[in-house]
Amino acid sequence: MRTALLALLFLSLAPLYSAGTAPADQGAAIRAARLAQNEAIVRHDLDAIASFWTEDVTICRGLGIQVAGKPAYLQLFSQDTKDSSPIVYERIPDEIAVSPDWPLAFETGHWIGRKANATVITGRYSAQWARRGDRWLIRSEVFVALHGEGEGKLSKAAP
Repeated sequence: MRTALLALLFLSLAPLYSAGTAPADQGAAIRAARLAQNEAIVRHDLDAIASFWTEDVTICRGLGIQVAGKPAYLQLFSQDTKDSSPIVYERIPDEIAVSPDWPLAFETGHWIGRKANATVITGRYSAQWARRGDRWLIRSEVFVALHGEGEGKLSKAAP
C-alpha cells in the first residue's frame, strides 16, 4: 500500500518538473532574463540585448513592422539608439507559463516606451521562449501598441 501511495505521489508530481527543475524555477529564470534584457536596453548595450534571442528570432513591433532573424532585430535597436533621445522600451512580464512537456515557455505582459523619462507609447506583448542548453532564449515576440502620449501619437502603424 505504501509503495502504491508513493508511486501515485510521484506520478502526480512528475508533470511539475521539466528538465529536472520545477516550472516555477524556470519561470523565475525567464523573468530574470527579461529583467536583465531590460537593463541592457536601458544601457543601449546591443550585444547584451541580442544575447537573449535565438538566431531565428521573429518580432512584430508594436505598430506592426515585422522582422525575422537576429541581425534584422538588432538593426531595429541600432536605429533606435541613433536618436539623441531614443525611446527606451521596458517589458514587464505579467505571466509566464512553462511547458512540462517541451523546452518552451509563454510570457505575456505589458510594455512601456519612454523618451526622456516621459511615457510616449504603451501596449501588451507575448513571447515564446525556447530552452537552449541551460539558457532560455526568446524565439518570437509580438507587441501591440495600445496607447500613445504626445510624440508617441505621431508614430504611424503599418498598413
